[in-house]
Amino acid sequence: MKADELLKNYAAGVRDFTAVNLSEANLREANLSGAILDRATLDGANLSHANLAQTSLIEADLNGANLSHANLSGSNLGGAILDGAILDGAFLDGANLSQADLTVAKLIQANLSEAELQKTNLKAANLDGADLSGADLTIADLTQANLTQADLNQTNLSGANLDGANIEGTILDENS
Repeated sequence: MKADELLKNYAAGVRDFTAVNLSEANLREANLSGAILDRATLDGANLSHANLAQTSLIEADLNGANLSHANLSGSNLGGAILDGAILDGAFLDGANLSQADLTVAKLIQANLSEAELQKTNLKAANLDGADLSGADLTIADLTQANLTQADLNQTNLSGANLDGANIEGTILDENS
């Protein structure tokens, strides 16, 4: 399916795009709020500034996708592949990213407050200045992650692996 066809179907009220292939698609600034994109192939897609609030992207392939400044608030990205994805300035507050693969992903100044990140792979991810306040990072892998200036206030880090992580200037409280 091509990007323009997807947008036309969405505008006509279609919301279920399960397993659609939109590899390398240009969906910059698209409104796909509430869409179902479970197991969709969106590797290398441009979704910067897109509205994906409350969208279901369970096990979607977003490898290398550009999601900078996208609104993913309350979305379900459980088990999604976001290896090398660019999520700088993205809104992921309240999103479910449990068991997602965010290896070497860029999340500079992303809002991940209250996000579910249990068993998430964040190896070598760049979370510089990210807001992780109230997030659940239980058993998450943050090996070699950059958490410089990140807000980890009231974040659950139980069982998280922080080996080699840069936590310089990180905001922590006694409950983290």
